[in-house]
Amino acid sequence: TPMAAYELVSEIKKRFEVRLHLHCHATTGMAEMALLKAIEAGVDGVDTAISSMSATYGHPATEALVATLAGTKYDTGLDILKLENIAAYFREVRKKYHAFEGQLKGYDSRILVAQVPGGMLTNLESQLKQQNAADKL
Repeated sequence: TPMAAYELVSEIKKRFEVRLHLHCHATTGMAEMALLKAIEAGVDGVDTAISSMSATYGHPATEALVATLAGTKYDTGLDILKLENIAAYFREVRKKYHAFEGQLKGYDSRILVAQVPGGMLTNLESQLKQQNAADKL
């Protein structure tokens, strides 16, 4: 959760002199908030993905975080227009691989209960498809 991310990052940074990087998936809809709270707590880096390749099983969108942090002490300095050019390119690339898209569209709150990690979820879906059991997801 976002508050757990804040508390965890705060405590680790307080107790240890280490660089800390946060990796999370956007499956439940809480990743964007978790990144923001972790940044407020002092995390050194976060994983994001360009918008055209983000969300669902992937990472939160880079552009959304860049826009959220713009004008704050956490401003990334990244150019949103350049990011849009990158997103446009990968929008076309993604079309070529649509057959490999997962069935998840939007957020899936069932993960809050099941707590299946994002990377594991894509493997599970792939294995279920191979067994002609994708409906079991």
